[in-house]
Amino acid sequence: MVEDLNTGELIAVNKSNAVTGKYLAVLPAGRNYSVSANKQGFLFYSQNFDVPATARYQEINQDIQLRPIEKGAKVVLNNIFFESGKAALSPQSRLELEKASELMKTNPTMVIEVGGHTDNVGDDGSNMKLSHDRARSVLDYFVKTGISLNRVQARGYGELNPVATNDTEEGRKTNRRTEFVILEF
Repeated sequence: MVEDLNTGELIAVNKSNAVTGKYLAVLPAGRNYSVSANKQGFLFYSQNFDVPATARYQEINQDIQLRPIEKGAKVVLNNIFFESGKAALSPQSRLELEKASELMKTNPTMVIEVGGHTDNVGDDGSNMKLSHDRARSVLDYFVKTGISLNRVQARGYGELNPVATNDTEEGRKTNRRTEFVILEF
């Protein structure tokens, strides 16, 4: 599914080839997109693609591995956005949050932990608080959409669990993430 992150407009829905698994999505220039994939019984996958108006044509091969819904499964919510140093969810986060909320609603026994993570810029205490506040913002969104509070936990990890180097901007960007982990299913 291809959606405009800023407007929420559905751009395209494609199915992958049943035999090869291949798919094709064309992203016109000048928009910021959420590209997501899902299948019943699996966690959804999402990616953000910002295609500037000046972008030239290029092909990108993107293999997508969907993980089965099971205890211990983890998914990075790639389209959750916050202003730098703040915990308020940006409007562009709505599409991703709706997908995650719908996943919770269609799997009523699922209990999750929302984990907030930061890069290593700033002091440890501030990063820990910020990561917790961001995870709590996601938890609050779920509760507002009808998910019971006893099915969602929020935890901030600060800079404790990097998945990339903090020596580059790209690495720091990767480390600033929101994840959810299935605790019970």
